[in-house]
Amino acid sequence: MIIPETQQRFELVRKDQGFRLQLNEHAPVRAPGEHEVLVRVRASSINRRDVAITHGFYPVGSSDRLVPLSDGAGDIVAVGPRAHRFNIGDRVAAIFFQNWLRGRAPQNAGASALGGAVDGMLAQYVTLHEDGLVAIPPSLSYEQAATLPCAGVTAWSGLMRCGHLQAGDSVLLQGTGGVSVLGLQIAAAAGAHVHITSSSDEKLQLARSLGATGLINYRKHPDWENSVRELTAGRGADHILEVGGSGTLQQSLAAVSSGGHIALIGGLAGFGGDIPAVTLIGKNASVTGIFVGSRADFEALNAFIEQHRIKPVIDRSFEFFNAELAYERMESASHFGKIVIRH
Repeated sequence: MIIPETQQRFELVRKDQGFRLQLNEHAPVRAPGEHEVLVRVRASSINRRDVAITHGFYPVGSSDRLVPLSDGAGDIVAVGPRAHRFNIGDRVAAIFFQNWLRGRAPQNAGASALGGAVDGMLAQYVTLHEDGLVAIPPSLSYEQAATLPCAGVTAWSGLMRCGHLQAGDSVLLQGTGGVSVLGLQIAAAAGAHVHITSSSDEKLQLARSLGATGLINYRKHPDWENSVRELTAGRGADHILEVGGSGTLQQSLAAVSSGGHIALIGGLAGFGGDIPAVTLIGKNASVTGIFVGSRADFEALNAFIEQHRIKPVIDRSFEFFNAELAYERMESASHFGKIVIRH
C-alpha cells in the first residue's frame, strides 16, 4: 500500500477550560518507524472520560490540540522495520495504556493513555507501537471490537482479575452504560447472579434480556442497598462495579457481602467519598481502584469473549463526520451499552 500523506481526523482544540471538537481535513499521516505499524481505523467508541475531557474535568497532556478517544479498531496497512507481532491485513484494537503490557501498571502508565496524554483514535489512520495493540476476536466486527479497550477491560479487571468472580457469585452493576453492560455480559457468561440498577424500567428489561435477574429502579427504590440485600437473601452482593463515585459509594459499602469486593471505577456522581476502615474490616471486604487494565487483561477478555460468543451491545452507531452527535448522545446519558463511530 502507498501510504497517504494526509488524512481526515478530529482534534480537540483548547478553548477556555476545556476543548472543542474540530475536523482537520489535511492532517499528516506518519509512516511507521521501528517496531511501529500503521492502522486504518474502521471504528471507534466514546466513553464518559471523553466528554469529561471536553469540559476540562479530566487531566490531559499539555498540547493545545489532541486527537480524542482511547478506543478504536481497524486493520494494519503498513508495518515498520523490525515490527513482527502483526502482518498487513491483521485486524487489531488499540490498548488504553500503550505501555502497560502485563502485571502491575508502570509508574508512567498515565503518560501513554490514548486520547488523553497522547493522540487517540478518532482519525482515519494512527501510527502506534506494535506492543500497543491486540488482535480482534474473529467473531467480532470492527464496531463491536471498538467497544472494548476501555469499558470492556475495566469491567474485566474489576470482576475477573481483581474480583476473582466465580460461578454462583452475586454481582451488582450500577446503571446501563458501557462498563456496566459489558460487566453484565461477562458476569452472566461466567455463571454469576447479576443484579443491576437503572432509573429506566425499559433499560432494566433490556438488561434482563442479557441475563440480569435482579432489576432495581433506583428512582422508585432510592435505598437500593436494601433491595440488593432482599435479592440476595440478606447476604449482599459479592461483587460491585462502583461507577457512581461519591453519590453511591456509601450504598455500595452497605450492599457488599461479607468477604465481598467493590471495584471502584468511576465518579458519575462526583469523585471522592470516604471508605471507613471499620466497615471493610467488619465485613472482611475489599475495595480496589480500577483504571482500565493491561494488554494481558485485554487479551484475556478477548479469549473469554470468543469462548462465550459474547456480542458487545452497541447503543447507536454514528458516521465519522457526525462524531459530534456521538458526544451529544453520551452527554444525554440516554444510551444503553456503547456508542460507536464508524470510520
